[in-house]
Amino acid sequence: MKVTIEIDCTPLEAREFMGLPDVQPMQAAMMDKLQEKMMANLDQFSPETILQNWFTFDPKMAERFQNMFANMAGLGTGRSSKK
Repeated sequence: MKVTIEIDCTPLEAREFMGLPDVQPMQAAMMDKLQEKMMANLDQFSPETILQNWFTFDPKMAERFQNMFANMAGLGTGRSSKK
């Protein structure tokens, strides 16, 4: 014997029926706080700032990145074209 029960309710009604807390105010507050932090730090994620942070600690870093990408593309001396 097979019994199917279909319940039509909103997520809020289901949470209330099960006795679960309403987390919407907390979620809205957390999203507002996250948005504030993201907007405050938005200028740190510009391409110029990221590249400046990457290349300031080692003067040869640009050359190393170039070599790494050349090796990944198979253009470097590390790979041979013969199989």
